[in-house]
Amino acid sequence: MSGSTGVMAPPASGPAPARRMPSPYSLPLHALRLAGKCALPLILWFAAGEAARYALLYGASEVAYGEWRQVRLVLVMTLLTFIVLAAMIVTTGMLHALRGALWEMRARAGEGVADEPFFRTLDRVAPAFAVLYLAWGFQTEDARDVYQMDMFHHLDEQMTASFFGESSDVGRGLTDLDWRVSLGAMVVTFALKTLFAKALEKGKGGFFGFLAAFSEFAFVFYGLNATVAFADARSEWVEHRSVVAGTEEVVTAAKESLPVWDAITGDYWPLFIDAVAVPLAWLTVAMLVFGAYSDETRVLVKGTRLEKGVDRLESSHDLTQKSFDRLTGGFRDRWLPLANSLRLVFRSGFPLFGMMCLCYVALSVGGAYAQRAVVALVGSREEWVWVYQGVPLVFLREMVVTVLTMALLAATYDLAATRARLRGRPLNDV
Repeated sequence: MSGSTGVMAPPASGPAPARRMPSPYSLPLHALRLAGKCALPLILWFAAGEAARYALLYGASEVAYGEWRQVRLVLVMTLLTFIVLAAMIVTTGMLHALRGALWEMRARAGEGVADEPFFRTLDRVAPAFAVLYLAWGFQTEDARDVYQMDMFHHLDEQMTASFFGESSDVGRGLTDLDWRVSLGAMVVTFALKTLFAKALEKGKGGFFGFLAAFSEFAFVFYGLNATVAFADARSEWVEHRSVVAGTEEVVTAAKESLPVWDAITGDYWPLFIDAVAVPLAWLTVAMLVFGAYSDETRVLVKGTRLEKGVDRLESSHDLTQKSFDRLTGGFRDRWLPLANSLRLVFRSGFPLFGMMCLCYVALSVGGAYAQRAVVALVGSREEWVWVYQGVPLVFLREMVVTVLTMALLAATYDLAATRARLRGRPLNDV
């Protein structure tokens, strides 16, 4: 997907496009250069996002209590949807703020391609962002924050109820929605999702991409309670089916016969996800913002033997294609965008990919250790003091890590795009 608008524009002021092949090992320095050049807009975007997030979390902890309980719980789910949308807007805004400092954007401006406005970028990125966000379960942290805010804000009520042996609704704003209300909201949001998706496919003007993302998130969140209710109702039936029982026996046998099974699935797999898959997912979002990405299977397998298989599948019967989509939908939503990002980065060589993962992990680990060092340096006679002292410290840590992470993603794309362009194969050709 190209980020070009097709509009001719005069050359923009900014960094001159690179004329020498940049080294992949210059990624940390390039990221720091981008972060320093765009520090103010990045900080403002982050601060605005944190303010909006806190307001929405506080609202979700307040609106859940009172009369018309089910209506209030629907509002809680709606606020959770807005929290995720706020994260999407802030992420897109921070990456969009970095566009003007990229060598690749300067090269496109020299070719007469106008820069893409923020709202058009947001509308284009939103549907794919929703798929990636949900496929990798990033919404779990948002739901956890809603629960923690609710518990912390109504701690006295929870303790009083526990002391007198009474039941309490504290912390149950996301779980107490009646399954019939959940199912009804699920049907409505599914209809809206389908409507907006059709409008988006037909290329109609408007803000249909953002609305499609909103309905996608709402469909999942509103349907959680109904899904859990139906899953619990049929869990006993499913567990006794021969295929499921046979699969469990195979997995159990594999654990007993393969000594490395537990190490791979228990110790190393989460590390692989955090250090490799998650950075690639966010790099995919960055490529969407910068306009050099395609999630088509054909693009991924172009020039390989698998391309003939895609040809046969696309020419097959409609029922065959639908069956294939249902079978591979979850896999494709999660891994195909990452594989495509990996393919684009690998055009510039493996070292760039390794440097990106190394820097991403270093920022995450370094931020946590820096916070611990500050706490140890300042110290306190009473540990509870850090309940309020830690808030600005956590904000500062998250701001620095987030700003540098966004700069790292932009720098990774910029180096990959610049190296590909100097080799005569620009990334925006997809």
